[in-house]
Amino acid sequence: MNKKIVLAGGTGFLGSSLIERLHQRGMEIVLLTRKPSKYAGPAFAVGWDGVNRGDWVRELEDAAAVINLCGKSVNCRYHIRNKAEILRSRIKSTQAIGNAIASLEKPPALWINASTATIYRHSLDTPMSESGGELGTGFSVSVARAWEHAFFLRRLPNTRRLALRTSLALGWDRNSAYPTLALLARFGFGGQLGDGKQMFSWIHVDDFVRAVEFAIEDESLSGVLNVTAPAPVTNRVFMRELRKSVGRPFGLPTPKPVLNAGARLLRTEAELVLKSRYAIPEKLLSRRFVFNFPFIDEALRDLNERRCTRTQRTKARSRSEAGCYAPGSLRG
Repeated sequence: MNKKIVLAGGTGFLGSSLIERLHQRGMEIVLLTRKPSKYAGPAFAVGWDGVNRGDWVRELEDAAAVINLCGKSVNCRYHIRNKAEILRSRIKSTQAIGNAIASLEKPPALWINASTATIYRHSLDTPMSESGGELGTGFSVSVARAWEHAFFLRRLPNTRRLALRTSLALGWDRNSAYPTLALLARFGFGGQLGDGKQMFSWIHVDDFVRAVEFAIEDESLSGVLNVTAPAPVTNRVFMRELRKSVGRPFGLPTPKPVLNAGARLLRTEAELVLKSRYAIPEKLLSRRFVFNFPFIDEALRDLNERRCTRTQRTKARSRSEAGCYAPGSLRG
C-alpha cells in the first residue's frame, strides 16, 4: 500500500494531531498550507491557497489518501461577512480538490473530507445515525448540506469518498475547546449551560485520529461517517463530569439569556453550546471499531491528567531556565 497521505488544513488542532499519529505510523505526510515556509513539523509542506490549481496537484497523484479539513472556524459571530467566509472556505477547497482528482491519471485511492454532526436536527431524545439521521434546518445545517453536496457532486469512480460528520473533539491542545472549558470549571463556572437538557456528542482526540486511520484502512467504508463517541450525554452530565475531573464540586449554571449576552461579548454564537447534537457512530460500531474512550468520565479524566502533566513540565522547564531546577527532580 502507498503510504503517502496528503492533508489540507492540517495546521489546526485536529490536523496537527493527525499528522503526529500518521507520522508515527510511518506514513509520508504532505501538508497543503498557505504558509509552507513557516511550517516546522514532520510533514513536507507545499503551498496552496485553497482555491486555485498549482504544484500541489501533483502531490495527489497515486496517493493513499487526501484529507481535507479546511474551513473557517464557526467560533465567530454569524454576520454576513463571516457567514460568507464560513461557506466559501469549505466549498472552494472541496471543489479545488475534486477538480484536481478528476484531472489525474492515478487519482488518490481515498478522499476524506471534513463535515459536521451539526447537519442533524436538534434532537433531545432520538439518536442520529448515518442511516436514520434526520437533517435539520438553519444556517449551520445549510452550510453542512452544501459542503457535502460539493464533496459528492463530481463523479470520481476510482476514488473512495468519506465525509466525516465529526462532533466536538476534546483534546489538550490550546486550539481545542477543552482547555477553556476546564479553566472555567476550575474557577467555578462549570454549571449547566441553558437548561442542560441538550445532548452533547463528543469524541476524544485520540479516538478521532484512530477513527481516521481506521477509515483509511477499511476499504468498505464510504459515504458519510459519524465520528463521535458511542455514548453522548446531556450538557448537564457533561458539565458535572467536567467539574469532577478537575476537582470542583460546584459550578455556577449559565441561563440562556446570559449565554446569549456572553456570546455577543465574546464574538461567538450561543448556538454552539445550546443546540442538541445527538449523533451516534453506527458505521464504526458495526465494523467493530474499538473506542479507547467511549465514556465521558474516562475521557475527561485522561485529558485532565495530561493537562496536569503538561503544566508540571512547563513549570519545571521554567525553573530550569531560571537556574533553580535540577534534572530528575520533577515529581509526578
